[in-house]
Amino acid sequence: MLRTQALSKTFGAHRALDSLDLDIAPGEIFCMLGANGAGKTTTIKLLLGFLKPTSGQALVDGIDVQADPAAARRRLLYLPEQVALYGELSGLENLRYFAGLAGVPDCTPQRLRGWLEAAGVPPAAVDRRAGGYSKGMRQKVAIALAIARSARGLLLDEPTSGLDPAASAEFHRLLLGQRDAGAAVLMATHDLFRAREVASTIGIMRDGRLLRSFKAQELSARELEQLYLDEMSAVAGV
Repeated sequence: MLRTQALSKTFGAHRALDSLDLDIAPGEIFCMLGANGAGKTTTIKLLLGFLKPTSGQALVDGIDVQADPAAARRRLLYLPEQVALYGELSGLENLRYFAGLAGVPDCTPQRLRGWLEAAGVPPAAVDRRAGGYSKGMRQKVAIALAIARSARGLLLDEPTSGLDPAASAEFHRLLLGQRDAGAAVLMATHDLFRAREVASTIGIMRDGRLLRSFKAQELSARELEQLYLDEMSAVAGV
């Protein structure tokens, strides 16, 4: 569903991504770990068609992103670190607006409320102005949009940054629901322990390269932490 083939991106003399090969199937969560500048966000932007690759190819459901970015994006939902909603609109009104832009049919109030409920938005918050929403609540509206669109691929960039433990756990519960519905998920994150809990596969990035990838259950949380620290220590020459 989400595939990159020898995907590379260079900015001047800086190689932000170096020959990345990924293949994320429906129902799989790939968690990409790495320090800032490792190439995680660049990968997501290339899959969205926001950047043009220097070489290689990004594919979404078999569609070459550079050849037809609009068709590729119709199959995706992008969740940035900070979800932007219109603060003067309610959660329901925001969902109606964005679902309409995405061409979702039959956006009746009943269906909109059902999608928001499925994403964990409390009924009391549905008609409240989004300007008062927490980060976790804004994310739930985005997940509701993924449900409404039946998004086949989710691209998540540090979605749990700044969330308290309870909100982080709730977000990952919703994410597992999308996985079970058959979505392919690529999540860039610094949260090793949550990655270990939700990922099918974990990859460690450094300096634009995927150093290694492995099934999440192959390592304990402690072993994953040690492996990550070892890779990051190698950067500093420790």
